[in-house]
Amino acid sequence: MHKPDIEIAREAELEAIMKIGERLGVPESAIHCYGHHKAKIDYRFINSLSEKPDGKLILVTAISPTPAGEGKTTTTVGLGDALNSIGQQTMICLREPSLGPCFGMKGGAAGGGLAQVVPMEDINLHFTGDLHAITSAHNLLAALIDNHIHWHNNNGFDSRLVTWRRVLDINDRTLRKITTGLGGAVNGVPRESGFDITVASEVMAIFCLAENLQDLQRRLGNITVGYTRDKQSITARDMKADGPMAALLRDAFMPNLVQTLENNPALIHGGPFANIAHGCSSVIATKTALKLSDYVVTEAGFGADLGAEKFFNIKCRKAGLNPDAAVIVATIRALKMHGGVAKDKLANPNTDAVSAGLDNLDRHIQNVSHFGVPAIVAINRFPADTDEEIEIVRNFCNEQNMQAIECNHWSEGSSGAEDLAKSVVKLVDADQAQFRFLYDDSLSLWEKIEKIAKTIYGAEEVIADKKVRQQIRQYQQHYGHFQICMAKTQYSFSTDPNLMGAPSHHVVPVREVRLATGAEFLVVICGDVMTMPGLPVNPSAHDIHLNELGQIEGLF
Repeated sequence: MHKPDIEIAREAELEAIMKIGERLGVPESAIHCYGHHKAKIDYRFINSLSEKPDGKLILVTAISPTPAGEGKTTTTVGLGDALNSIGQQTMICLREPSLGPCFGMKGGAAGGGLAQVVPMEDINLHFTGDLHAITSAHNLLAALIDNHIHWHNNNGFDSRLVTWRRVLDINDRTLRKITTGLGGAVNGVPRESGFDITVASEVMAIFCLAENLQDLQRRLGNITVGYTRDKQSITARDMKADGPMAALLRDAFMPNLVQTLENNPALIHGGPFANIAHGCSSVIATKTALKLSDYVVTEAGFGADLGAEKFFNIKCRKAGLNPDAAVIVATIRALKMHGGVAKDKLANPNTDAVSAGLDNLDRHIQNVSHFGVPAIVAINRFPADTDEEIEIVRNFCNEQNMQAIECNHWSEGSSGAEDLAKSVVKLVDADQAQFRFLYDDSLSLWEKIEKIAKTIYGAEEVIADKKVRQQIRQYQQHYGHFQICMAKTQYSFSTDPNLMGAPSHHVVPVREVRLATGAEFLVVICGDVMTMPGLPVNPSAHDIHLNELGQIEGLF
């Protein structure tokens, strides 16, 4: 039986982080250590890299996630290790895990098996404190708003029109709707508000999209926090909050350097979810990695309908990135679920279900093709998968003029992904990428929403009530050039998480829109998706504890 991930990580022979930095050409003076195996890279060194040429950028995405598991992060790590093993200087760029899913239903997010980033326990829990800094900066702004209204309200807030909520990096459904300021005049002005999870914060989005500290502070100042009675917007800059917020984020904004089990470098920085936010690691980490290596392997959250769409349309557009290739991760187990098999039957061979589930893979292949990025399918093999099932996927992809590569990095490390690495290099060297966006900035906000829903989700129609449509029309006047950040269930192309496979001709209901003037996009909340998740009936937290040696058990 394979060892638990946490045992594998604990037994790894880690190199000193200084040595990892040295191999990248990062001087000791530019390494800010957080212990022996974690560090941040100094801004001044990053700025000195501006004249260096960029490496090649590879995105790892996946089919629609299922409880069977796809292993997108594991594949990202395995591919990065394999590229290094065949002589290509490679860095991986990942998002920082949130405590919400760690203690909720997903567990950690540092890869798995022999394809992990380490130190795994640190990365999955407090790491270098970045998410805490983002939480504090966000809630400082909330406190300054309420303090402003309490003392003088010189900016003329209509307390019913304060749009800035609070955040917490723990799933807590009871905080979705709250009333603040109760208990008399000394406690402020009562008003309705609520909490989102930290990874859905606009501060998180700004943190991940800002090019430098000056851009970070500018974007923070542009955040819209509410309106006056005559509907004039009030910003964080009006609250004099941009300076102290940027101060809280200054050190956090430096990218975090760690390593894989095979001692290859990884930057882990920023952590927006892809179902309720834009789902990509930070621009500063990606651009730093491109200057320090020949290949950069990064991931975007969930399937190509969510994370990849936002990576291409939002992150690449704002940062001027041009991806060279994509890897679409699929598993036989997940394809069976999309083909109608229950989770407890996935170990049974079922070629018919695999064939039926290929509709989901096909839609994701088409979604990546809309952006002009050449792709490869990585079949992340599980022990119960049969050769016949693998061959069905391989033959299907061949019919699409696309390679499907079997990968065993979970059990074999880099050697299990060398075929994938060689194919990626060959694909990149063919110089086939003709990167393009799905929509032009000149389209209206509503047209952009429809473009995503109809082209990427296969929807027939987008609907919204009169109030939401009116909001979008109002935003169009000043913010029509913004991109769209769709908040939608990750489990289906539709807004119904139980509708698996590749549904078409469905309706996408827009429940709410939120203006993110600092991040410079419009968040479009669809269906029943929540920006503050709840804990499941048996949360992962129940299994996490300290053993007699003081070591963490149950994290994975």
